Amino acid sequence: MQNTRPNEFIALVATLTALVAMSIDTMLPAVGIMAADLHAAHANDRQLVVLAFFGGMMIGTLIFGPVSDSVGRKPAIYAGLVFYIAGALVCMFSTSFPILIAGRLLQGFGAASPRIVSMAMVRDGAKGAEMARIMSFVMSIFMLVPIFAPSIGQLVLYVASWRYIFTGFIVAAIIGCVWLAMRQAETLDAENRLPFSARKLASSAAEVIRNPISFGYTIAVGFIFSAFVAYLGTCQQIFADQYNQGDYFALWFGGLAIGIAISMILNGKYVVRVGMRKLSKWALWGFIIDWAVMLLLCLIFNGHPPLPLLGIVLFVSFFTSGMIFGNYNAMAMEPMGHIAGMAAAVSGALSSLISVILGGIAGLYYDGTMFPLTIAFVLFGIGALVFAEYAERGRARLSQKSHA
Repeated sequence: MQNTRPNEFIALVATLTALVAMSIDTMLPAVGIMAADLHAAHANDRQLVVLAFFGGMMIGTLIFGPVSDSVGRKPAIYAGLVFYIAGALVCMFSTSFPILIAGRLLQGFGAASPRIVSMAMVRDGAKGAEMARIMSFVMSIFMLVPIFAPSIGQLVLYVASWRYIFTGFIVAAIIGCVWLAMRQAETLDAENRLPFSARKLASSAAEVIRNPISFGYTIAVGFIFSAFVAYLGTCQQIFADQYNQGDYFALWFGGLAIGIAISMILNGKYVVRVGMRKLSKWALWGFIIDWAVMLLLCLIFNGHPPLPLLGIVLFVSFFTSGMIFGNYNAMAMEPMGHIAGMAAAVSGALSSLISVILGGIAGLYYDGTMFPLTIAFVLFGIGALVFAEYAERGRARLSQKSHA
């Protein structure tokens, strides 16, 4: 089998990676209805629909990357898509809220494979500037998903049950699977495969933790992603319940998501000229100041700032977060080139674990006002700053040792 043409390969990788964003954003308008239909015990329980998916993806990230190095990229993606479809079927036919959450956990576990392994496919076939070019096109397509996905979920709700949203996930997974099978050759040759080793995975984890640069920026990513996870878990409650914007939720979510798209475009344009560390430091301070302003607004308006002001704060938060994610992840991987695949799996799982725990806790404290989330987001920003500074001081110490 021949490899797909470059443009088709980009579209295939974008489709496989977009399953994650689609699986979260498409169903956000429906989480309240799902929780009510399946008799969730508490209003905040609807957040578990998002958190369970992230939890499953965290576990899958740690497994599918190393497995793909052993058995090949295509078999690992096929296996992940099987788990993904099985999880979607469990959700579609769930008769209770706990069964739904179990299905989301399984779905997230499976979604980790096409997300992680498709990136490895890019690395297999391209390096340097060519790899950066492909990834920029992939991310451009990927960024469209959060803008339009909630509207698709809202349209489904207008004409059918929320269960049909999962039908869409299954169809998308099957299309990706068939496309991969028929049009893309295996990118990891048999002679380049490595036997799966739990010992190597543990060794890679220890190396990431011992290296102050990798560890510091990994934890910093976890703190910032905690805010993102908490927002995804609560945004339907914020807009639909607190601000009575249920019919316009998809428009609000999609419009605010444009902030991430703009930040990624600008980051790609200026990162070489300005530098990753300087850009991300500015962005982090912008994130902290942004939510400090929101805290002041909450004090003035008793936790219910005017909707336009909330929109501005959230847009700035998305913009700064988008710039932080890419740069911090890249800096966390800088010292790990010799174990890039294993280190990426460990770093991704560790930052996801932090975000699921902290973001989940922050979301469960939501009380119908913006106070709990705002306080949490300020603390998350400060936590990210502390660990970023730890990473940079570690960089300075390692540099001094290398020149000693």
